[in-house]
Amino acid sequence: MSESPQALIARAQELADDVLFPGSLEADTAEEVPHAQLQAIADAGFYGISTQCNAATIAAIIEAFASGCLTTTFVFTQHLGACAAAYHSDGPVRDELAAAMVAGQIRGGVAFAHMLRPGTPLTTAVPTGDGWLYNGTAPWVTGWGHIDVVHAAARHNEDIVWALIDARESATLVSTRIRFAVVDATQTEVLAYRNHVVPGSRVTKVENYESWKARYQLGLRTNGSLALGVAARCCALLNNPVFDERLRTTRNQLNAIEPADGAAMATARAAASLLAVDAAVALVAQTGGSAVMLSDHAQRLMREAMFVMVQGQTPAIKAEMLDQLETR
Repeated sequence: MSESPQALIARAQELADDVLFPGSLEADTAEEVPHAQLQAIADAGFYGISTQCNAATIAAIIEAFASGCLTTTFVFTQHLGACAAAYHSDGPVRDELAAAMVAGQIRGGVAFAHMLRPGTPLTTAVPTGDGWLYNGTAPWVTGWGHIDVVHAAARHNEDIVWALIDARESATLVSTRIRFAVVDATQTEVLAYRNHVVPGSRVTKVENYESWKARYQLGLRTNGSLALGVAARCCALLNNPVFDERLRTTRNQLNAIEPADGAAMATARAAASLLAVDAAVALVAQTGGSAVMLSDHAQRLMREAMFVMVQGQTPAIKAEMLDQLETR
């Protein structure tokens, strides 16, 4: 992208205000995210930002989109990690998929949240021929029906095998939908692998599990953008200078933290999530009785504020949220 970061962010906010926000109530109650919402992001050239922009610009773009429609944005953000993995791979998967993923012609999701769970791995990989056999389950795969590939993680001894697998059901890959009280149209599924063959050509990386866990912590800032986006839309509807200042302060605190400072990041992430809740509560109070109608944005944002409390959560962020709630 030849645009400056400021121009990109401004263009993302314009797209959020003019396209995503007007379609957000429909997306909230639909069976699946309306195609036009995601296509607008692709047509605007944003599907490749994880390969072309720095972390601060990506965070600001995600915040802008989330202020328009969290449901659409949550599906879109799944693509970013998968796209970056294909782009930075040194294997044949880069030649096969990277360019089309950057262009948004091939869209990706992720299946790795289960890797954070302690105990026996839910998904395992064993070598077979020139590839791998995946077995087990992968909860929380978002965007099913909108994605072409899934960046799927599986444990092999002390390593994680990462591969871009085709996002379609077969005798060896079965999906089961999870129903949500919010962002349900994201079509989030549980995948079940039954001796599912993953060609070696689709592997993006094999890395040490502990090294990955440390790397994962460095990405926790990005999830905070979803909370900031929900808060930002509430603030725009509230037109309240007190909440506007809280939003600026919370955003600045998040941006000032070094990614490796886990304790400070947990504190700031918790504050961002609770700001979204507070701003949504204020919006409901200001709106009055019509706030509980499905045609009103206040109830949607209230439920979205609940979602950003738990999305991308870690034990440290949960503890911080509870502590901040208890000490008010």
